[in-house]
Amino acid sequence: MTTVTGGCQCGKVRYRIEGGTSYNHFCHCRMCQKATGGVFAALAGAPKDKVTFDGPVSTFESSSEAERAFCAACGTPLTFAYKDSDWMNVTIGSLDEPPQAPLETHWGVEGWVPWLELGDDKPRMATGEGLNDAQLARLARLQSHQKADE
Repeated sequence: MTTVTGGCQCGKVRYRIEGGTSYNHFCHCRMCQKATGGVFAALAGAPKDKVTFDGPVSTFESSSEAERAFCAACGTPLTFAYKDSDWMNVTIGSLDEPPQAPLETHWGVEGWVPWLELGDDKPRMATGEGLNDAQLARLARLQSHQKADE
């Protein structure tokens, strides 16, 4: 069984994922851009019960439906997770070996910045595209806690 490990910049938070990651994607939505400070968030999915953390993790409720975890000491963004889901996403940049989570798709492409050119042929989906009924209902309920763009 594959084990993937990662952690924050200062080393106070470490995590392990038993069984590896899946649905590795770049999310280009504005919430992820704001949360990471980049033009997209590089995220790798895993079942919540397969991810264990050591160290002081803090969380921010970024919307009515989701939380983002980060190191309380250095601020490294670590996870994104819907509260009602059995899955979570870790930031690919926080993995010890980011190549262990190869890109599979782009999500939230309505937020894609026009000058960003990525030379891949991965699928590109808008927020909401390809979701099941339960996921669409969650998206409809979502109320962002993000400060509006000014």
